[in-house]
Amino acid sequence: MRHKAQVFILLILLLVWVEVNGNHQDGMKTRRDERRRNKDDSSEDEQEEYVYSNGIDSIRSKAMRIVPAPDLSKSEEEKWKGDSSEDDETREVDSELLSEPAKWIQRMIAQVEAAEDDLLGETDEDKIDARDDDAEDVVTTPEPPRELTPLEKQALELYESGLAMLNVTRPNKLEAYQLLQRAGELGHSQARVLVAWAQLLGSPTAQDIEAAKQAFQELAELGVPDAHMGLGFLYATGIAVNASQARALVHYTFGAIGGSSWAQMALGYRYWSGVTVAASCEKALDFYRKVANKDTRSISYVTWNFSTSGNTNIDLRFAEEVSLSGGQAVQRVRLLEELENPGYNSGILDNDLIEYYQLLAEKGDVQAQVGLGQLHYQGGRGVQQDHQRALHYFLQAADAGNPIAMAFLGKIYLEGSDIVKQDNDTAYKYFKKAADLGNPVGQSGLGLMYLYGKGVDKDYGKALKYFSQAADQGWVDGQLQLGNMYFSGLGVRRDYKLANKYFSLASQSGHVLAFYNLAQMHATGTGMMRSCPTAVELFKNVAERGKWGEKLMEAHIHYREGRLDEAFVTYTLLAELGYEVAQSNAAFLLDKGDVSLFLEQDVFVRALMYWGRAAAQGYSAAQVKLGDYHYYGLGTPVDYEMAATHYRLASEQQHNAQAMFNLGYMHEQGLGMQQDIHLAKRCYDMAAETSADAKVPVALALMKLSLLFSMKYVQESRWQEWLLLFNLDQSLGPNWDLYLITTLVGLLGIVVYFRRPQPQ
Repeated sequence: MRHKAQVFILLILLLVWVEVNGNHQDGMKTRRDERRRNKDDSSEDEQEEYVYSNGIDSIRSKAMRIVPAPDLSKSEEEKWKGDSSEDDETREVDSELLSEPAKWIQRMIAQVEAAEDDLLGETDEDKIDARDDDAEDVVTTPEPPRELTPLEKQALELYESGLAMLNVTRPNKLEAYQLLQRAGELGHSQARVLVAWAQLLGSPTAQDIEAAKQAFQELAELGVPDAHMGLGFLYATGIAVNASQARALVHYTFGAIGGSSWAQMALGYRYWSGVTVAASCEKALDFYRKVANKDTRSISYVTWNFSTSGNTNIDLRFAEEVSLSGGQAVQRVRLLEELENPGYNSGILDNDLIEYYQLLAEKGDVQAQVGLGQLHYQGGRGVQQDHQRALHYFLQAADAGNPIAMAFLGKIYLEGSDIVKQDNDTAYKYFKKAADLGNPVGQSGLGLMYLYGKGVDKDYGKALKYFSQAADQGWVDGQLQLGNMYFSGLGVRRDYKLANKYFSLASQSGHVLAFYNLAQMHATGTGMMRSCPTAVELFKNVAERGKWGEKLMEAHIHYREGRLDEAFVTYTLLAELGYEVAQSNAAFLLDKGDVSLFLEQDVFVRALMYWGRAAAQGYSAAQVKLGDYHYYGLGTPVDYEMAATHYRLASEQQHNAQAMFNLGYMHEQGLGMQQDIHLAKRCYDMAAETSADAKVPVALALMKLSLLFSMKYVQESRWQEWLLLFNLDQSLGPNWDLYLITTLVGLLGIVVYFRRPQPQ
């Protein structure tokens, strides 16, 4: 009886346990179903954020730790102490980023999770329940900032000193990188990655590609975004490693997630042009917008957020200060045209010419003083930016009463720099003098001061008046600021069409903020039909005006000085970022055989790739080069039809005279198409009409064509019948020779008669 009672009690306890466990499972299932319904009812943006957060958390916890890119607007010490508060816009990554390039990452994560499940013996349901319980019960608390060690503090000081030296108007780069190298040796990762890039590009330090590769590999293990960018670049180009586009894409993705602007530009270009990935305008727009958002912060601005129709928030950049050209001057020198066209104007001023203008300026020539002041103020054209010399020349010209110099002095004092302390009163004085003399730069400067209340009371009415006066004279900043006022309704009725008009006018003068604002309007469809391709083109233009655009001139200097490997690596880096001129210049160096980094049999294959990328961006000479490579079989088998296709594209779309001439020759010879002398002549004539340089070769080609046409006509004609007409035995009889001799004697007598001397 006692044993039966125990069994009965155990059965009752078992039933109770089953009931409780069933209720618990039902409760868990109910909570999961409720969460599932809530997720189904949530918006698409929330779903994307959920996918992103889970995917990124998995990547960070199981695959690789991503360290955010440095934010130079913060103190570096805060970042070393673990302060993770940063711009949400920089850290934001669209969930679409995880679709294609992260397939490999997802497989890796799945393998890690499977291994964990095998070790722990958990089922999928247990794992989900555990995660749900953790999400409900665990409350994350921020870790207290870590105290820096003496070595870290010393490295931080060296790093900040090096950056400060690089950010002045005329930086001493060699000394700055020596400080960065010392900081890197003490363990500062950002300093070390900067030194690694300098070693890779050979500026300002000596080129050491192996050392750069090793540093990138070590720093990528630590999750430094710019190191991932460096490894991605090496794998994409095959420099010092075996080329692997898949690995390049993975490292670019890690770099972009961490906030590397170069990695974001590289991915933006690849998604825009469809290089090794499926083309996607929206993904390209996302990446280029992130770079443009950071790029425009280098120009002084005030951010205004406006809510347009459809609850669309767009972010426009408004320059607080007069800007000479709206951003960094990017010098685009084409090596191919510089070699083939002696009269090619690269825009770089000769030293003798600069010295001549300096002599004129010292003798009191006001125009020379103003020109040199603008040149040194903005930099470019082979002249380094130098605000000290710009101030010197502007002061001389202003003392002579030149309004342009007065206006630029106002700009210098309004902006302030490491050379001149910011002074609103002095800026207003110079702007007022210039505006009273009718100068549009001074009028626009006064408008800015009244618009933002810089040293004066804020007055939208006066700002609108001065901006209108400047815009009527075609000044770019007046047009830009009028667009800003009409867009935001500052002192006027909001009018998106007028804003678009003035932004478009300012963009024609190359103002980077005008490009940015137009891109935002096209991306959101504000005041116009939404156009993703147009927005991407505009954002790409803004991104390419970043400070890294200076490397185009660095590469050209390397080329001029005979350091061809350094020039090639720099051009190749910019080519990966989407610069068309860098793509064509890299292909040119490979085509000439000036690069010693690759095997000889691979050179033309790589050159063909870069010519193709440059041609896809509209460079006609690159399109002709593609035709040449297929015609001669360089880097690809001989294919006359493909060569003719490329020549035809360059001829019809870009009106290239060389392509027209080549098409004429192929029509003449019947290469890749049916032989047609008439079409050949037409192509030759079009080439002569398009370019004056083609007239001489076209004339020779037409002479040859006429000779060939005559020979072909004779061959096709019935020339035997014509010879029968000269059979004199049949036409004049057997005595035709007597008739001929009589005729010739008569003609001789007539000649003698008329040539005899006449009597006086």
